[in-house]
Amino acid sequence: MSEYDTIAAIATPPGRGAIAIVRCSGPDARRIAAHVFRSKTVPADRVATYGTIVDAAGHAIDRGLAIAMHGPRTVTGEDIVELHVHGSPITARETLRALLAAGARLAEPGEFTRRAYLNGKIDLSAAEAVADLIAAESRAAAQAATANLAGGLRRLIDAVRAELRTILEELAGAIDFPDEVAVCDPTAVLARIARLDEQLADLGRDGERGRIVREGIGLAIVGPPNAGKSSLLNALVGEERAIVSPIAGTTRDTIEENFAIDGVLVRAIDTAGLRSSADPLERIGVERARNALGAATLALVVIDGAQPANRDAQQILVQTRSRPRIVFYNKRDIGRRGYDAREAPEADALLGSAFDPSSLAALRTAIAHIGWQGETLDAARPHLAGARHAQAVERGRDALADARATLAGGAPVDLIAGDLLAASAALGEITGGAATEELLDGIFARFCIGK
Repeated sequence: MSEYDTIAAIATPPGRGAIAIVRCSGPDARRIAAHVFRSKTVPADRVATYGTIVDAAGHAIDRGLAIAMHGPRTVTGEDIVELHVHGSPITARETLRALLAAGARLAEPGEFTRRAYLNGKIDLSAAEAVADLIAAESRAAAQAATANLAGGLRRLIDAVRAELRTILEELAGAIDFPDEVAVCDPTAVLARIARLDEQLADLGRDGERGRIVREGIGLAIVGPPNAGKSSLLNALVGEERAIVSPIAGTTRDTIEENFAIDGVLVRAIDTAGLRSSADPLERIGVERARNALGAATLALVVIDGAQPANRDAQQILVQTRSRPRIVFYNKRDIGRRGYDAREAPEADALLGSAFDPSSLAALRTAIAHIGWQGETLDAARPHLAGARHAQAVERGRDALADARATLAGGAPVDLIAGDLLAASAALGEITGGAATEELLDGIFARFCIGK
């Protein structure tokens, strides 16, 4: 792979559609496109031109549009030509084959975005936000990715690195020009480093909220048989997804469905009723229910509130008391004896009905409060977009902690220069200021080929 090659790929998703876009980018993009696209006029910069797309033998593939964009004022910083053809998979594939036959190379995954980064069009955090935006499964996730794509995270990181650079310059000035530049006050430097560390700590806390925005939360709906778990899932999702029956043990396997609260994705799993059973199939379902409960962020424990809790219900309540959960006493429409007889650990349990809109509203509020950890999720705020970012911030904070320990121990202030450089380098990995080729390969490998 060379950044000087001219690359081509299909930029639209697989399958049939109204239009398919085949993109070509690189120093020879316009020359290569001229072999494939025939029209009465040469495509002008950023003007859609109608013509015929032909294969290597000159046979017509389709009639469509060519849009030429002259570099460096393009997303990749290079010449780009896009061929817009009818959305048949065969037409798109044959158009791509024609570009490859004319001299282009098939793009690697994420190579268009990688070139945008290498040519200074976007920083590395924004490049990763492109993949996050494509993968977004909720409105909040799309807003969060858009915030980083707009450079919000880069500005925060650049501000911290700029302050570190200022401190380093002051340290260097005091060493190189002792007669003109005063020695830095260790107390003042310590206070400045503490402020930077607090900014990074805030960013780390925002990173966990960002993870919830991007990935959603896992909600395991558990409880004894015939408590109304499937009815509740159907009500939360808004459609009949799970079979509802008065026969206990109807649900034998897990059923996964998604719904949104305030634009944030909730991945709900309806599970088999938890109880002891001699039925081998039901035992498999119960084991899967326990596995789903263990993997979920939050447990929604559904209990029949119309009657006193039986042994199965009591065991589930006890087993889930040490983890994040919401206890929902269902079937308020036919009674509340079970709810009234609840024990102290279930004092904050909800009483309602899967068929009551006010109960569902209260349940959604509870899911948001506990699942979001009591925070208001502002998807438009810049955030750490993954484990790589979080690890870089953690390494930066570790380096600042070493610098603070050095100063607190009374050592000469210039000895912290190495720690500050290490902190800046760690943070630079987020935006690409200190990215290695191996790191770039790992990041762009998760992109689709046409992006």
